[in-house]
Amino acid sequence: MNVDVILPCLDEADALPRVIGRLPQGYRAIVVDNGSTDGSADVARAHGALVVTEPRRGFGSACAAGLAAATADYVAFCDADASMDPAELPALLDRVASGRIDLALGRRVPTSRGAWAPHARFANRVLAVLMRRATGYRLRDLGPMRVMRREQLVALDLQDRRSGYPLEMVLAAHAAGLRVDESDIGYAQRIGDSKVTGTLRGTVNAVRDMSRLLRAYRSGERRPATGTVARDHDTSRSGETTGLEARPAPADTAPLERVAGTATAEARS
Repeated sequence: MNVDVILPCLDEADALPRVIGRLPQGYRAIVVDNGSTDGSADVARAHGALVVTEPRRGFGSACAAGLAAATADYVAFCDADASMDPAELPALLDRVASGRIDLALGRRVPTSRGAWAPHARFANRVLAVLMRRATGYRLRDLGPMRVMRREQLVALDLQDRRSGYPLEMVLAAHAAGLRVDESDIGYAQRIGDSKVTGTLRGTVNAVRDMSRLLRAYRSGERRPATGTVARDHDTSRSGETTGLEARPAPADTAPLERVAGTATAEARS
């Protein structure tokens, strides 16, 4: 079974050898260089990865470019900073390939002190609550490690090109009636400097992007993508939510926006 693993990359030359080296057999690394200045693309090529150059900055831009280059039946996403172990991907793939769920997420469990910045972890908890309210999915994390059938993901027609891409994937999956669930993965101290949630400014920007998506979903602006086939509702699948249940009460994004406001004030002080 072949899998394309999309690795959005911005100055991850030190971490890439470890990340690519941990990929299981049959998993191809697609490293999307999103403006690196440290030679990340050369390092990736030297370790056998397919390198895609995406000049438009943004996590979603890198993910979309990687998806466009993918050809395998299954696609996976993983950070390129060595905070997650790609060797854990087969467990997520098995849940999708067996037909139990449609989108498998990795729930991050810190394996060392300092692996997860307090402000980022708090914002993630608030976001998880809002996701549960908006979708009914019993999710506790919006982790970047995930696996899905490529054809289904392409059909979702995701549009966000910033930090909201992971959240839009979950919301679009819900709108399409897909089954989404999570399982634990290890989360370690990253190699190198963080560009997004590891920094206060990055967390603020991510929170704002996701607040915007939640508001749009609450107002009904996001519809199932053209060509997406909703899965039949099967209540016999214990512990798994299909997304075909009646939509819960609209998510109140005010808590998430307060996190952004507080963090912005701290950053300016």
